[in-house]
Amino acid sequence: MKRTLTVVLGILAVGLLSASAADAKENWEKNCQKCHGADGKGQTVMGKKLKIKDYTDAKVQEEMKDDAMVKIIKEGKKEGDRQLMKGYADDLKDQEIKDLIAFIRKFKK
Repeated sequence: MKRTLTVVLGILAVGLLSASAADAKENWEKNCQKCHGADGKGQTVMGKKLKIKDYTDAKVQEEMKDDAMVKIIKEGKKEGDRQLMKGYADDLKDQEIKDLIAFIRKFKK
């Protein structure tokens, strides 16, 4: 009985991790990819216009701190009065934001 319960719990945990990764990828595709690109390099029309950083660059990744990323994802980013990125506090839960940051970290080469 213990062995069966352990196996079932293990399968559920793997399923939850897979669902989380899928959700992060879906959130990326829905909310971020238009500007940041499918590969995180920012080489889209909007990405070039906004001079978006290349998330595959190890130095860029090192400079990005998780708490700052959370703040930008939640509140958006402005330059003076100009809105560079909308905030997603109303669209994404805290866990979805954490998962999205983990997804972004995987772009690093």
